[in-house]
Amino acid sequence: MTPAARLAASIDLLAAIDLSPRPADAVANDFFRSRRYIGAADRRAVSEVTWDVLRAPRRLAWWLARAGAAPTPRLRAAAAALLRAGGSLEALARAFSGGRFAPPPLDPAEQAALGALAGHTLDHPAMPEAVRLELPDWLLPLLAARFGPALGSEAAALLAPASLDLRVNLLKTTRDAARAALAAEGIEALPTPLSPWGLRIGGRRNVTAGAAFQAGLVEIQDEGSQLVALLADARPGQSVVDFCAGAGGKTLALAMTMANRGRLLGCDVSAPRLDGAIRRLRRAGVHNAERHLLVPGDKWAKRRAGSFDRVLVDAPCTGTGTWRRNPDARMRLTAQDLEELTARQAVILDQAASLVRSGGKLIYATCSLLAEENEAQVSRFVTRHPEFAEVPLARAWPLDGPPPCPGPALALTPARHGTDGFFCAVLERR
Repeated sequence: MTPAARLAASIDLLAAIDLSPRPADAVANDFFRSRRYIGAADRRAVSEVTWDVLRAPRRLAWWLARAGAAPTPRLRAAAAALLRAGGSLEALARAFSGGRFAPPPLDPAEQAALGALAGHTLDHPAMPEAVRLELPDWLLPLLAARFGPALGSEAAALLAPASLDLRVNLLKTTRDAARAALAAEGIEALPTPLSPWGLRIGGRRNVTAGAAFQAGLVEIQDEGSQLVALLADARPGQSVVDFCAGAGGKTLALAMTMANRGRLLGCDVSAPRLDGAIRRLRRAGVHNAERHLLVPGDKWAKRRAGSFDRVLVDAPCTGTGTWRRNPDARMRLTAQDLEELTARQAVILDQAASLVRSGGKLIYATCSLLAEENEAQVSRFVTRHPEFAEVPLARAWPLDGPPPCPGPALALTPARHGTDGFFCAVLERR
């Protein structure tokens, strides 16, 4: 594809994302699936242009409003090229040539709006802080209270592209052997600094089509998510529940730490998500895992009360810690979403707590950066359930050396740790 054709495809993809309630990555997957003529290199280029726009929605809209224009997909893509990449009006005019596969020419109003932006960069001193940091207005004070003077660096890290992290499947291989298998495919992977099972790849690579992934040697999983599984400390022979299992990412890691011995149960309220885990479990060589669909009125939890050594609750949350990967999610999130999610998390925690046996552990995790979903949620839980006590991170940390952060719980951020934002607290039933 020519650069102009890539730009046209990016504009079409942005328009599809604007019209869909689904996450941008899901829309992009369908977009490329229906256009198989777009090769791998072109897909990466189109995605880079699109995600550059998605990472700057408030700033681009601010500039276009200042120029008296609506933030259409065409103008957002053009404005991003001008403000972020240092492009020129002449280069834009050539890209919007109207030629074969190129976007239609810029009309006079579009030219005037872009002319007002020429010579500027993406940031401007007159921007409100929430606009400059690409945060919803209502969320700014919550994150400011969470991070204080570090808010700027944390917000900047959330706008940067994320690395591609893999978890090595120790049921089938070692980290060194998996790294060598990836190298044989032309993929350079480096050990992650925190997880003993992790490998990190720079940039976008399609590892899922490769032999190492297909053989179940590696699984895509952010390093922070791997550390949640590490803190669960699920051991061979134990009874373990992944209470919000979804498609099974952490279930796979728990099976690995259990060495395929013991009973492992993945629960979820979504049958399609649980069904989606079947192929992953088979590929990874997991054979000690079962699935259970949670339905209203289900008596299963009552019958199994107090019978599990470990219960992992990877709770539904705002996902603020994953915005590097899902930049469009930041503008979809509302204060009402946060209120509803914190209430739902409390209900899930209460249900999951009943499953933990005396001396067993409840592991509560989110991919959120917000204290309301993390520290405050744990505090409220312990008040409701005095039979549980939070295990300090320094004692719960199973590896040699100190844990990666201070405090009673694991609290990872992109700026400080290079991972997605994750929170994990370990609670022990007395």
